[in-house]
Amino acid sequence: MERMNETLDLKLNELSANTAEVTGTAGMVNTAEMAEMAESPTAAERSGTERSGTEQSGTGLDALVRGTDVPQGTVVMAATPIGNTADASARLIALLERADIVAAEDTRRLYALANRLGVHVNGRVVAYHDHNERDKSDGLLDQVETGATVLVVSDAGMPTINDPGLAIVRRAIERGLPVTCAPGPSAVLDALCLSGLPTDRFCYEGFLPRKHSERVQYLRTLRSERRTIVFYETLHRIDDSMADLLDVFGPNRKMALCRELTKDFEQIRRGTIAQIRQSVINEPPRGEMVLVVAGASEEEADAAAPASLSVEDLAVLSIDRAQEDNLRIKDAISQVVAEHPLADGSLANRKQVYNAVLAMKQ
Repeated sequence: MERMNETLDLKLNELSANTAEVTGTAGMVNTAEMAEMAESPTAAERSGTERSGTEQSGTGLDALVRGTDVPQGTVVMAATPIGNTADASARLIALLERADIVAAEDTRRLYALANRLGVHVNGRVVAYHDHNERDKSDGLLDQVETGATVLVVSDAGMPTINDPGLAIVRRAIERGLPVTCAPGPSAVLDALCLSGLPTDRFCYEGFLPRKHSERVQYLRTLRSERRTIVFYETLHRIDDSMADLLDVFGPNRKMALCRELTKDFEQIRRGTIAQIRQSVINEPPRGEMVLVVAGASEEEADAAAPASLSVEDLAVLSIDRAQEDNLRIKDAISQVVAEHPLADGSLANRKQVYNAVLAMKQ
């Protein structure tokens, strides 16, 4: 009897092994794989949660991504890393995975970023750059009207900041369609923070003009600017631009040259304009750069401000304008006063100018 039981067990084991082999050969899963599948989420459940090497159960990045709301029928402007891939937010990852349409400045760079993040871009990807954004904006917004989520990303940083995106924001506003922002890395704010210069008031001026004459003229308009000033500059023009900054602003203004922000070779050079200019000569910087320049002191601002015209000077100009353009004197005064602001940017008192005109006619 025991022999018969042993023989039966052997037959059952052999049959089980053959069954597993046949099912495997037929392209089906074996018993162990079936058990694993039963415990695994479906493809739909996995969407937005799989992360290469970072899968966690209900905690950490995956939980944040799963819990991120992706608004339907909305344009979303999203910031991408400016250098360090780890700066990508859970919200950006969720949007890349679940947006219906991704409008990217450079589709190859988009896929490269997604690959580094271990993200599968499930939506339709379209090229959206400086040369076609106006033409493509309405078509994308038509999709928003049907309930689609349209994600707009640039190569690095925030769209619209020296990058495409402004056209679709404006058209969305005009058409009354929702538009929102997924904030993130910004070279402007990063450099401003690390410069050590005042941050309570600043102005962003983008890239300096390419031509020397235009660049000098442009910088001269900023000599009396009291706020901290932020510029972008390229590797090929940094030497000429630093020479022009030295010529226009003088040697003693504080500034910072910030390069390769968030990357392995990040470097912040701080000092006076003369010192930074010399460092550019001695050790030419590489990579992408942001220049942060201190605002003008009160003395510098006063010295650079255009001379203000007196009330009497404005009265003379108003009389001449009225005669030449056949205007009422009050209209001529309004034009002249608006064209000649005072040193602090305010306008002269028109009543005082009018009284000066009357005094001259007596």
